[in-house]
Amino acid sequence: MTNYRVVQWSTGNVGRNAIAGIAARPDLDLAGVWVSDPAKVGRDAGELAGLGRELGVLACDDADELLGTRPDCVVYTAMADDRITEALDDLCRFLRAGINVVSSCPVFLQYPDGVVPKEMTDPIREAAAEGGASLWVNGVDPGFANDWLPLVLTGVCERIDEVRCLEILDYSTYHNRKVMLDIMGFGTPMDDVPMLLQPGVLTLAWGSVVRQLAAGLGVQLDGVEERYERLPAPETFDISCGTIERGSAAALRFEVRGMRGDAPVCVLEHVTRLHPDLGPEWPQPSGQGCYRVQVTGEPHYTLDLRLLGTDGDHNTAGLKATAMRLVNAVPAVVDAPPGLLTALDLPLITGKGLAGR
Repeated sequence: MTNYRVVQWSTGNVGRNAIAGIAARPDLDLAGVWVSDPAKVGRDAGELAGLGRELGVLACDDADELLGTRPDCVVYTAMADDRITEALDDLCRFLRAGINVVSSCPVFLQYPDGVVPKEMTDPIREAAAEGGASLWVNGVDPGFANDWLPLVLTGVCERIDEVRCLEILDYSTYHNRKVMLDIMGFGTPMDDVPMLLQPGVLTLAWGSVVRQLAAGLGVQLDGVEERYERLPAPETFDISCGTIERGSAAALRFEVRGMRGDAPVCVLEHVTRLHPDLGPEWPQPSGQGCYRVQVTGEPHYTLDLRLLGTDGDHNTAGLKATAMRLVNAVPAVVDAPPGLLTALDLPLITGKGLAGR
């Protein structure tokens, strides 16, 4: 069995789960961990991942040292929403050094064609060609819940009018103040427009979803549209990362719609609540939270993927799913031809080696 040497880049919400995933796979060896927080330097990776055991790998903040070990792959889960240029520079650096990358960001690289200008992707492709390495950006959403999951379901259709992928989740236990408050705008005045809802940002973040679905179905889109609505908190309440004051933003529903003529054919929809009573007329989850695929056509299909971590929290499961989508793909990405890959380029990725352990 081939073993792949992997460096984990960051130990945040997704990174901690990625370390656990790397440790769980018999064909992956954790070769290093990069951290930005000086307080984490020198600490064992198992401790940072909350595993309750040491892995014998100490975190460091010396990028040159880690890249100098020539790992087969970097699992890149550093925050990119507010540092896109820096993240792109990181990815180019890895690729140019001949190191393959699986990454949770920037999300538009999941399927960038028609989403961002070539000026943003050409440096990535050039670095990959120069280093003979590959990059794959994915996760659970954008990612598995709206690429392979819906495309597999369309394989039992006679006619397809619309493919709709939904995330229906309560985010009250998601602990990330920057994402929740600064980027998504929860807890802010209703007349403030947060970063996520600035014109074009939804399409930048999730346009890759509808473009890739269309490519997988052989459909040429005429355009992509976005729309959203928000609801205020009827009373003050607390969530994992702060207090939501009465009258401030507490629920968000948005769509990114891939259009063929006047009709949507591929749709990404999010229904995000901070309390289950908000927006009762909006789509409701199956279980505590779910990803849903609805195919309208002949026949109609609805497929719900429920999430639940062993700690009883659906948001934990979502973070774990994102991490494992990347970690489980490492062998396929390392073995793939050099370049910027999409889900349409890779073979079936499974949890090979994880059962019965």
